[in-house]
Amino acid sequence: MSQLAQDVAAAIRDIPDFPKPGVLFKDITPVLADGELYKRVVDWFTNIVNDSGAEYVVAMESRGFLFAAPIVDRLGIGLLPARKPGKLPFNKIGVDYELEYATGRLELHTDVLKGHHKVIVVDDLLATGGTAKATVELVRQLGAEVVGCAFMIELDFLGGRQHLDCEVHSLVHY
Repeated sequence: MSQLAQDVAAAIRDIPDFPKPGVLFKDITPVLADGELYKRVVDWFTNIVNDSGAEYVVAMESRGFLFAAPIVDRLGIGLLPARKPGKLPFNKIGVDYELEYATGRLELHTDVLKGHHKVIVVDDLLATGGTAKATVELVRQLGAEVVGCAFMIELDFLGGRQHLDCEVHSLVHY
């Protein structure tokens, strides 16, 4: 495990029974609050995105936005938010998905991505893979190529990676 992964794992705190009994929530707030650690995590993501050749980062609501915004700023590429219903004001498509403790829907505007675009999906955590799979599906429905997915945390025991048919990068594994 890299020093960065060790530092991130040490900072993340476990919150039992949130948002419902039986769920052990991985709280990333301490990572965000530590300016130097957050910068190092964003550096890690930025290197992956740069190496992927992506022209756009698609980030899922809402914690994915926290990492995607500084990445695209550093690289000068586009950011497209995958949002919950009712948040996007223009023409959009949507996909329903299941989480480990709920169901959801994500939507993406239809006017930017084209068949020649390369996209990487960025989020804080990969659990069952439902959110990431839905996001990958949205991107592909618009004809763009998904060149990978990147996560700060992966909960290996939930098997989310097996639902993604693209390259997956994760910094910390539980």
